[in-house]
Amino acid sequence: MRDLLRKLVGFGAFAAVLLLLVAPAIAPAAGKTGQTALLETINSVRRAHGLAPLRIDATLNDAARFHTLDMLRNDYFAHGDFASRMVRFGARGPTVGENLAWESGGSSAQFLVDAWLASPDHRANLLRPGFRRIGIGLARGSFLGHPDTTVVTTDFGGS
Repeated sequence: MRDLLRKLVGFGAFAAVLLLLVAPAIAPAAGKTGQTALLETINSVRRAHGLAPLRIDATLNDAARFHTLDMLRNDYFAHGDFASRMVRFGARGPTVGENLAWESGGSSAQFLVDAWLASPDHRANLLRPGFRRIGIGLARGSFLGHPDTTVVTTDFGGS
C-alpha cells in the first residue's frame, strides 16, 4: 500500500511539473476578476428571473478549468465526454450541465451571458431552478487560429 501511495505522490509531482512547463503558453483570462464578473452577471440574470444565485463549487471549478485548458491546448471546441469528466472530478448532484464559449474580441461577461441566453439549450442551463452551484474556467491564448482569445467553460450542478 505504501508503495502505491509513493507512486501516486510521485506521479502527482511529475504531473504538476509537466503542467508548469506547459502552462506558460496559456495565461489565465483576467484571473478571478473574469470569473467574478461572469458569476455576478449570471446571478443578476437568475435574480431577474426569480431564481436563487449560484455559488462557486470547488469540484465544478476544477472540472471547468481543466476542460477550458484542454480545449485551448488542443485547439478544439466541444463538450467531449462531459459525463465521464464529471465522474472523474467527483462532481455530484441530481443534475449537471455545461455551457461553453469563446471570443477573440475582448467581450464582456454580459456579452457572453447574452449569447447564452439567446440559445435555448444554454439558456436552460443558466435558468435551471435546480442548479445551485457553478464552476467557471476561463483562459486566454491562441485558439482556432485566433490570437488572444478567451475560452470559457461553465459547469453547473444541482443542490
